[in-house]
Amino acid sequence: MGITPKNMWPAVKAMLHSVYDQPDAASVHAQFDRLLDYVSEKLPTVAEHLDAARADILAFTTFPKDVWTQVWSNNPAERLNREIRRRTDAVGIFPNRAAIVRLVGAVLAEQTDEWAEGRRYLGLEVLARCRHTTVTNTGDEVDPDTELTLGLSA
Repeated sequence: MGITPKNMWPAVKAMLHSVYDQPDAASVHAQFDRLLDYVSEKLPTVAEHLDAARADILAFTTFPKDVWTQVWSNNPAERLNREIRRRTDAVGIFPNRAAIVRLVGAVLAEQTDEWAEGRRYLGLEVLARCRHTTVTNTGDEVDPDTELTLGLSA
């Protein structure tokens, strides 16, 4: 939505949501094509951006239909961010960076324990069913040297 003019947000958002409301994968792809047609007339930059992100936006269609909502939803991430924000707001000012890293790490460890004890967003049986879906194109593999230069590895 960052490249969409604010006055067009409601229309683009409604069309994008209509993509997720489709009953099957073929309908999802057809509705996405209609979205691109609609947007390309008025907002060619947005159409290019959406077309480039097509594989990422529609990746949920490779999973079984009954888990689509859980796959494309970001509710768990939002819930985690809200809990981190609540805890850091309670502390207020941190004496140093290590203190905030310890607090956020403790929150993450606590959330991991809660999810491991049974409060799973995607249960093990659902994950097992999703695993039966064949992945045809995994893209480029991660280069360990790149991770080290980016500081992502320990």
